[in-house]
Amino acid sequence: YLAVVIDLCSRKVVGWSMGSRMKAQLVCDALTMAIWQRQPKTGLIHHSDRGSQYASKDFRRLLKAYGFKGSMSRKGNCWDNAVAESFFGSLKQERVQWRHYQTRYEAQQDVLDYISTFYNSRRLHSYLDYMNLNEYEQKLLGMKKAA
Repeated sequence: YLAVVIDLCSRKVVGWSMGSRMKAQLVCDALTMAIWQRQPKTGLIHHSDRGSQYASKDFRRLLKAYGFKGSMSRKGNCWDNAVAESFFGSLKQERVQWRHYQTRYEAQQDVLDYISTFYNSRRLHSYLDYMNLNEYEQKLLGMKKAA
């Protein structure tokens, strides 16, 4: 299983965790990585589907500890979590469906390679006027400095 945290502004995967079971600890680890990478301010809104791991006491406690708010999708509505759904679709279509992994470790390494060396750094996104995520973030930083 793969849990990700995606920055809605840039579409960059800023936190991820992989494991053999989709438990609360998996999503907590992904959020902790995102917090470590981005140092977000209180008031951040974390969007997710209605999975039990996101409704768990541990995950809600983590959100509360940092002053974040949880926002879960409505039952049966994938559009509320469309950015994450789109990422997983891209991962499957662009990488996983074309590979035959011999071990779980090999699969994990390949997925992490996809995120770090392709998706976050080279993949062009139509939402971002066909820039890659790093270019888009640099553009935003330049605009912020100019303001």
